[in-house]
Amino acid sequence: MPLDRLTGVLDGRVARLEEQGTAKGREAVVRGVIPPEGERGARLLLEGEGDRTFIRMNSNSYLGLGLHPEVIGAGEAAAQAMGAGPGAVRFIIGAHTPHVELERALADFHGREEGMIFSSAYAAVVGVLAALIDSDTAVISDELNHNSIINAVRLGRPRSKSVYPHLDMAALDRLLGEAQGRARRAVVVTDGIFSMRGDHAPLDEIMEIARRRDGGFPENAVVVVDDSHGVGAFGPTGRGTEEYTGSPPADLLIGTLGKAFGVNGGYAASCAPVIRFLRETSPLYIYSNPITAGEAAAARAALGILRSEEGARRLASLRRLTARLESGLVSLGFEVIPGEHPIVPLMLRDTDETRRLVSALFDGGVLATGLAYPVVPRGDEEIRLQVNADHTAADIDRVLSVLAAAR
Repeated sequence: MPLDRLTGVLDGRVARLEEQGTAKGREAVVRGVIPPEGERGARLLLEGEGDRTFIRMNSNSYLGLGLHPEVIGAGEAAAQAMGAGPGAVRFIIGAHTPHVELERALADFHGREEGMIFSSAYAAVVGVLAALIDSDTAVISDELNHNSIINAVRLGRPRSKSVYPHLDMAALDRLLGEAQGRARRAVVVTDGIFSMRGDHAPLDEIMEIARRRDGGFPENAVVVVDDSHGVGAFGPTGRGTEEYTGSPPADLLIGTLGKAFGVNGGYAASCAPVIRFLRETSPLYIYSNPITAGEAAAARAALGILRSEEGARRLASLRRLTARLESGLVSLGFEVIPGEHPIVPLMLRDTDETRRLVSALFDGGVLATGLAYPVVPRGDEEIRLQVNADHTAADIDRVLSVLAAAR
C-alpha cells in the first residue's frame, strides 16, 4: 500500500484528537425533513434512528426560510432556466442574471454602492481579508473572532497583528494608537455576532475609535465586520449588528446567505472602488465557481421575504421565542448569557455535565451543540442553543422540559 506509513501517522493524530476531546466525530446524516405544521415546528429524521423525530436547536437558519415555498420555488425555477451549476468561474463564463440581481439587492439592503457574492461565507472572509491586507498593514482583531478571520489574517501576512481582549474598546484604541507610524494601513476586524456566545461587537464604538485614529494612517484605518450571524437575525429589520448598535456603516461588511437566508454562499458589500478591487484580486472569488443560479435566485427571494411584512413577523417571533427560552432556562436555575440574538448559550462550566446534557437532549429528541474543554477554555463549557423562527412555543417548552428532567 503506497500510503502505509503516512496513514499510520494520520491515524495517530486522529486518535490524539479523540483522546483530547476535540475530534468532531461521526456526523449525523439527515434523511428527511418534516416541515412545520400547526403547533409543531420543523423536525428532522436521522439515519439509524428509525422514525424518531428531532427538534433542531443547532441550526443557523434563524428565519426558518430554508423550507419556505417561495424560496424553494425561486431556486427551482432558476435551475430549470439556467441549469444545476454555473459551469465555470465568473471571469471565464460570466455571471448569470440571478447573481447580478442578488448582488444589487444586497448592496441596496445594506445601503452600500456595490456587493459581490462568494461561494461561502468562509470564502468571503478569507477572500476579502487576504486581498485587503498587505505587508504594510497593521491588523487589530478581537480575541474571539471566528476561525475564518484568524486564518485570513495569517494568509494576508500583515506587517503586524494585535489581538485585543474580547470587546475591550480601550485596548483597541491603544493598539490602534501604537500602530500609527508603523504601518500605512490599519485593518480593524471583528465579528458582528460572536458565534459561540451570541454577544455582539459595539460597532458604534469601534467606528468612532477607527475614525478618530484614521488620520494616523496614510491609507486609512479600515473597519471590516463579519456579521454572518447578525444579518437577518438581529436588529429591528434584520440588518444586523450595525442596525442594532446604531453604528455608521462599516467600511466593508461581510455576510452570509447560508444562515438567516437559509440558502448557501457568502457576500461582501462596500463602496464601488473596494468591490472592483476585490473582483480583480481576491483569489477565492476569481478562481472559485460561484453559487448556482438557483441558489442566487433562492437567496434573493429570501431577502425579499425579510424586507416584507412577513419578514417583520418572523423577526418578532424570533425575538419572542428567544426570550421564552432564556427566561425558561433561568427559571430552571441555568446560567445564560442574556441578549436578543437567537444564539442562547447555556453555560454549564463543566465538561462532563455538558456532554451529559447534550446526550440527554438527544435522547429527548433535541439536537444541540455542546462546547466542552478543550474546545473552549476550562470553565466556559456550554451548550449552544439556537432559536429559529419556524420553531413554536411548544417546541421551546419541549426543550425546556427535557432539560428540566435531565437536571
